[in-house]
Amino acid sequence: MTQQDAEYWAKYNEPVFEEARKNNGRSRRGEVIILHTIGAKSGREHVIPLNYSRDGDTYIVVASLGGSPRNPNWYHNLVANPDIDVDVGGKTMPMRARVTEGAERDALFAKQVAKHSFYAGFQKKTTRIIPVIALEPR
Repeated sequence: MTQQDAEYWAKYNEPVFEEARKNNGRSRRGEVIILHTIGAKSGREHVIPLNYSRDGDTYIVVASLGGSPRNPNWYHNLVANPDIDVDVGGKTMPMRARVTEGAERDALFAKQVAKHSFYAGFQKKTTRIIPVIALEPR
């Protein structure tokens, strides 16, 4: 990600953070979790708001980057450092990230699309299979 990209996303996400923190996880982007990752290269904490769905106690997030040909930086952070914290509805919970595959990935992606239809369009924009990540309690 370029410095310009990072600045754009920081500015874009700033009001989402504020709204989510004030409104128990609700923002202009719908319900969001706030994901705390450790940088794969930097070792620094990074925080990002993400749309999600649920599968029991598991939170499901999609590494779409708007249908970009590459995965978002936070995805690489999760793969390198899967033990993370998430803020949901005013609570912070320790979670472990797991990249799903095959039929499980497809079923969870369909569930996410049912809640957030824009993910279907993002998948059509790219040739990569957009990763679906399960955030499981630890």
